Amino acid sequence: MNYKKIHIGKLIGLKVEESGLEISYICTFLKCDMEEIKKMYETETLDAEVLLSWCKLLKYDFFRVYTQHLILYSPQTKVYPCNKDQKKKEPARPKFRKNLYTVEIIAFIMEKIFSGEMTKIQVINRYGIPKTTLYKWISKYESMEV
Repeated sequence: MNYKKIHIGKLIGLKVEESGLEISYICTFLKCDMEEIKKMYETETLDAEVLLSWCKLLKYDFFRVYTQHLILYSPQTKVYPCNKDQKKKEPARPKFRKNLYTVEIIAFIMEKIFSGEMTKIQVINRYGIPKTTLYKWISKYESMEV
């Protein structure tokens, strides 16, 4: 799975093939015709509401693909207040932990290291994974060869 370039339509198409759902059932569930379904398979992005419907239909969290992209490819940011005397305001939106490493992400990183494609230092620098975390993964998964 290439988390750098996401084509959500192709992923949905693969999941539909895997599930074996009938196209008529999908059309009824999504309230659209077969042509619209085919267009969705070909498009790189989908509206969040439509993607949520696909998630419910296929019982698969397609939003996690985007979350994994953020974990792997977006830099961690630090907020520097203009005035040091200012107290931090709590954000109005919910705050999520960014460093939630799924099994897929760990396997992706371990594959990069074990194949020799990247060194440990390159992984730490590129993906912002703490050194201790990476070395724990390596000691845990080294014998398994993910």
